[in-house]
Amino acid sequence: MRILVTNDDGISSPGLHALVVAVAEAGYEPVVAAPSDDWSGASACLGPLDDPDRVPLERVEIPGLVGFVDNVFSVGAPPALISMLADLGGFGPRPELIVAGINRGPNTGRSTLFSGTIGAVLAGERFGLSGMAVSADVPVTGGTGAIGAPGHVHWETSAALAGTVLPWLVGAPPRTVLNLNAPDLPLVELQGVCWASLAPVGGVRTVITGRDDNGLHLELVDNHDSMPEDSDTALVRNGWATVTPLTATGAAEVMLPVDEWERALVPRD
Repeated sequence: MRILVTNDDGISSPGLHALVVAVAEAGYEPVVAAPSDDWSGASACLGPLDDPDRVPLERVEIPGLVGFVDNVFSVGAPPALISMLADLGGFGPRPELIVAGINRGPNTGRSTLFSGTIGAVLAGERFGLSGMAVSADVPVTGGTGAIGAPGHVHWETSAALAGTVLPWLVGAPPRTVLNLNAPDLPLVELQGVCWASLAPVGGVRTVITGRDDNGLHLELVDNHDSMPEDSDTALVRNGWATVTPLTATGAAEVMLPVDEWERALVPRD
């Protein structure tokens, strides 16, 4: 099966690279097409483009992905447009499924409305494809997230979760969309995997830090407000990985084999 792997953080994101490896190790053929720049917060937008009649496209090589993927494209477009271009054959044969991430920062609650990561898979759903958005609950500022660097993220935990859930998604009805969020913990410290409702607000929020005659100063910060116990934001904060089926308007009622996924990740006595 040919799977499009994209994101909104950009082609250089270590989270994207970890997800590509997870897709390949799960036995699928990844084709990577990700934005050349950061499109975080782009939702399902299709622009703006510098030239509305042309999308810049460059075939690139990422050393850490050699042997895992043959086709890697840096694309001058937001992730939802990349999904559309994939459907049109822009990166070779049409993919059969889309995965997006691993996003730096949670996509929980209200954040799902604005996420370019989720916008990519919802755009794919409009073209008849199932998809999964994958995010890691880490600070959205500070550190590169690269392995061995300050601010290192446990990408391997989110990647292991994605690789475990992916076979179920492949066999699910067409146009099934999942939102997977993982805490920034080693896999052995994970509390488990569970279905979650969408929190009333997101795990991060935008604040106005100042203003002048020419504009407003903004900052994206972690949200520490109290949340319902069964919500994705609260559960991820408490060390759980959450899976929420999505529609274009919010969470969907779908039975998920979360106990089976949890046993596959962390066998228990």
